[in-house]
Amino acid sequence: MEQKKSGFVSIIGRPNVGKSTLMNQIIGQKVAITSNKPQTTRNRIQTVYTDDMMQIVFVDTPGIHKSKNKLGDYMVNAAKSTLNEADVILWLVEPTDYIGAGEKSIIENLKQVRTPIILVINKIDTVKREELLHIIDTYRKELDFAEVVPVSALKGNNTDTLLECIGKYLPYGPWFYDPDTLTDQPERQIVAELIREKALRCLEDEIPHGIAVAIDTMKFSKKMADIEATIVCERDSHKGIIIGKGGQMLKKIGSLARADIERMLDMKVNLKLWVKVKKDWRDSDFLLKNFGFQSKDYE
Repeated sequence: MEQKKSGFVSIIGRPNVGKSTLMNQIIGQKVAITSNKPQTTRNRIQTVYTDDMMQIVFVDTPGIHKSKNKLGDYMVNAAKSTLNEADVILWLVEPTDYIGAGEKSIIENLKQVRTPIILVINKIDTVKREELLHIIDTYRKELDFAEVVPVSALKGNNTDTLLECIGKYLPYGPWFYDPDTLTDQPERQIVAELIREKALRCLEDEIPHGIAVAIDTMKFSKKMADIEATIVCERDSHKGIIIGKGGQMLKKIGSLARADIERMLDMKVNLKLWVKVKKDWRDSDFLLKNFGFQSKDYE
């Protein structure tokens, strides 16, 4: 009987390269939120992929970037701390041969680890084949990668090949989770993230990244989940934008979020949203901890 494999895979990369999209594509269900804004992921989100022969625990990290506040420090430290903890590192990059300061900083970090690194060139549907070959050659000159795998996370192109490559480097051993487990995240946290995703998408460029979502109550009956949540912003002017004229924007955010939450919980949801102003919450240890960020990670 063939032995089974299991291990931890850290997904790293600059903000907005498609880390959460790739993870959701592989898992086949939305667990990490996505938006067209960078730095969408704030916590390390563990999702679990299991097939007949292996189990992969994916750790999706906040994008590595230059931080501007305590929340930023937390996000960068959370990303860097996974480099030596994982069995395999997936480094996602854009399909370009220009290696900027952000990528060079990541390369310097990766030179310090002994973990096998798989370079994943995402969004390959946006470039021609000859361009892709040149991009691969450019990156190979910078670092000794265990594998280079071009994918389209959005369309699912080549993700099977990526899973096969990951499997080569996983150790043999027992599985960490039951085969039907998709994530180790509490339902409350996923619900909060789904609401925040819809807020980011609906507000587009009107509100900067200074919003968080706190779940106030979450009660279940046989047929319904009653959820009350608060969207926290940094300024009074932002509060007005989030609520919108006649409450229309808040209603839109709630409606879109409710649909996703109902799919996740597989039941009807009664969702009530409020908006509160907490000035400079991203620099408050107390509020960061209240929103689920552990102080040891951003101190």
